[in-house]
Amino acid sequence: MVHLFIIEAEGLTKNFNGFTAVDGISFRVAQGEIFAFLGPNGAGKTTTINMLTGLARISAGTIRLGGWDYALKGSLKKAQQRMGIVPDESNLYEELDGFNNLCFCASLYGMGKPEREKRAQELLKQFNLEAAGKRPFRAYSKGMKRKLTLAAGIIHQPEVLFLDEPTTGIDVESARQIRSLIQQLNKAGTTIFLTTHYIEEAERLCRRLAFIVEGRIVRQGGLAELMEEGQGDYIVQFILDDGGAKHAVEQELPAALAARFPHTEINIHGDREVRVTSSVPLELAPLIEIFSNYHLPVFEAKIMRPTLEDVFVRITGIEAARLKKEKEGKKG
Repeated sequence: MVHLFIIEAEGLTKNFNGFTAVDGISFRVAQGEIFAFLGPNGAGKTTTINMLTGLARISAGTIRLGGWDYALKGSLKKAQQRMGIVPDESNLYEELDGFNNLCFCASLYGMGKPEREKRAQELLKQFNLEAAGKRPFRAYSKGMKRKLTLAAGIIHQPEVLFLDEPTTGIDVESARQIRSLIQQLNKAGTTIFLTTHYIEEAERLCRRLAFIVEGRIVRQGGLAELMEEGQGDYIVQFILDDGGAKHAVEQELPAALAARFPHTEINIHGDREVRVTSSVPLELAPLIEIFSNYHLPVFEAKIMRPTLEDVFVRITGIEAARLKKEKEGKKG
């Protein structure tokens, strides 16, 4: 089946006073798919979305959305009529209630009063916000604010929806609801471009994604294709009975493992989890012996299949734990 590419970017670049935030990236998004940029804060994710949505000027490169070339006069405006935008920070009015926020956003797209009021009521119901529809936006929880911001982004039923870090900083249940809403929108035909630094979110929602680091795409492709890059690995996960001596876990143990098994990669997650990755099969007994030599009792040892997290760490060199902690700080 041939897919039409609704978003096409070639050599996309953004410079800020001598600093290159996005460095010559190229990618395409097929109509009807969910495509993600996965990377840490400061990687260039938000800057890319701002260029795709016309909120930031392009320093170099080209963008086409639905065939409209942004470089041609009037094309960007026509492209914007086909898109919905949900920024990483809410752009709704604190003093307005949910219903009137949605109606105001609808009016910006030229929707008449009867149409926008009907659509606002439909979305409040769909997003389980009917009871909060008459409450001021400032009284909403973070999760409720995120859902209403998403509702505002689709009030005009866009063909393409841009989501910047859709679940960052909200509770687990709200994040689950938003992911479910994203899947529903996509099932109904909406093309979705999202950015995230949550590996499990990208893995759960997308069939295709790109790893972006320091303004450059370091790898992109289908989820299955990316996973194949890790299929040649043998991974053994060790869970320690307790944290043990921090120095032994972080310094002495990796050195001992590397010396005994030179073709392995050792990753430490917290105080208790150690992963040993090798391109050849590993035997558990010699590995456990090394742990014992450093008085680090092993609670559990198991052979694991590589995950998207393992592939991401291998390709980018960025520990997944770093991404999970990045709920604050510089946006990219």
